Formats: sequence, structure tokens, C-alpha cells
Amino acid sequence: MIQAFFQDETGLEMSEYAVAAALVALAVVVAFTAIGKNIGGVITNLANNIK
Repeated sequence: MIQAFFQDETGLEMSEYAVAAALVALAVVVAFTAIGKNIGGVITNLANNIK
């Protein structure tokens, strides 16, 4: 069964494209969330130093 899976050369199905798109979207959301928090911290530190 495993051997047949690795030898299968058929194209991707729509469900596989949907899973890949969902994983990419999740990675983008996580990355932008982390970047947003870091930028927020930098802006807060700058604002406190300007006072």
C-alpha cells in the first residue's frame, strides 16, 4: 500500500490544493501576527523614549 502510494504519479486533486492553500494561509496569518506584535513593541518603545 505504501509502495503504491509513492509510485502514484497522478496529478493533485482539488482537495490537496485546498489543504495546501489552507496551510499557506495559516502560515501567513501566524507570520503577520508575530511581525505585528514586534512592530507594536518597537513603536511603543519609541513613543516612550520620545516623551
